[in-house]
Amino acid sequence: MRIVEVYKEFTFDSAHYLPNVPDDHKCKNLHGHTYRVRVYVKGSIDEDLGWVVDFSDVKKAFEPFEKQLDHKLLNDIEGLENPTAEMIAVWLWDKLIIKLPNLSKIEVAETPTSGVIITKD
Repeated sequence: MRIVEVYKEFTFDSAHYLPNVPDDHKCKNLHGHTYRVRVYVKGSIDEDLGWVVDFSDVKKAFEPFEKQLDHKLLNDIEGLENPTAEMIAVWLWDKLIIKLPNLSKIEVAETPTSGVIITKD
């Protein structure tokens, strides 16, 4: 049996500041990003359907959290008071794993060159 990992990509725009960095750190000040999130699901291909998961099911799972994050100040969201890319990935993982039990990885990029990946252990 082959195991396949599929992903669906999302973007959202948000503002944040990092309250725990030194005062002279540039991220201490309010600023924004266009975040890119990839949600990965791993499993075997269903013989009848021909897929691991319907991409629309991944989209439906992510949509309520996208609405919480998009065009918001992340620091105001419970659990994201220190909204580093790592903490955003953990926050999303904890919420999505309930809806997507075969969740295998979440990737959060806050710039085109900087991001984090959280994986199932």
